[in-house]
Amino acid sequence: MERRFEQELEDLRLKVLEMASYAEQALDKALRSLIERDTTLAQEVIDHDHEINQLECDIDDASLKILALEQPVAVDLRLIVGSMRIIVNLERVGDEAVNIAERTLLLAHRPALPFNHLLEEMAGICREMLKSAIKSFKDDDTELAQRVCDMDARANELDLSMIKKLIDYMLKETPAIERSVHTILASRSMERIADLSTNVAECVIFKVKGVDVKHHCNRF
Repeated sequence: MERRFEQELEDLRLKVLEMASYAEQALDKALRSLIERDTTLAQEVIDHDHEINQLECDIDDASLKILALEQPVAVDLRLIVGSMRIIVNLERVGDEAVNIAERTLLLAHRPALPFNHLLEEMAGICREMLKSAIKSFKDDDTELAQRVCDMDARANELDLSMIKKLIDYMLKETPAIERSVHTILASRSMERIADLSTNVAECVIFKVKGVDVKHHCNRF
C-alpha cells in the first residue's frame, strides 16, 4: 500500500514536470515568434495550447483522487496541494504565450518598432524565471525559488519602461498607434508570465518548507 502511494506521488510529480515542459516550450516559441517576427512559430503555439489545458485537467483529476483515497498529511499533502497550485499557473503561462503569439500574427507583417532590445531583455527574463521556477520544483531548491521571486522586480521595471516609451512614441508617431498598443499587450503578457513564474516559485517554497509566502515571497 505504501509503495503504491509513493508511486502515485512520483507519477504526479512527473506529470507536473511534463506540463511544465509544455508550458516552457510554448513560451519559448511565443517569445521567438515575437522577436523574430515568425508567424509559423506563433501559429504552433496557438494550435497546441489544448495540450497544456488537457494536462491540467489530468493532473487535477489525479490529485483529487489521491486526496480522496489516500488522505495524505505533512510533506505529501504539501506536494499535492503545491502541485495543484503550480499547474494553475502553468496553464496561465500557456494562455499568455498564446496572447503573445496572437500579437505576433498582427505585428509580423507591419514595420517593426524601435524597441526590440527592450522586448529581447524582457523575453530573456521571462525565460529565465520560468525555467528556474520549474527547476526549483524539480530539485526542491528553495534558494533558486527565492531567486525567481527576486527577479520579478526587474521584469516589472522593464514592463513599465516599455509602456512609457511606447506611449511617448505614439504621441509623436500617430500611424504607429495600433502597433504600439499590440506591443504593450505583448509586454503585459510577459510581465504576467514573470508573476506566474514567481507564483510557481512560491509554491515550491510552500511544498519544501511548509511556509506560505504567497503574494509577498518574503525570505523564509
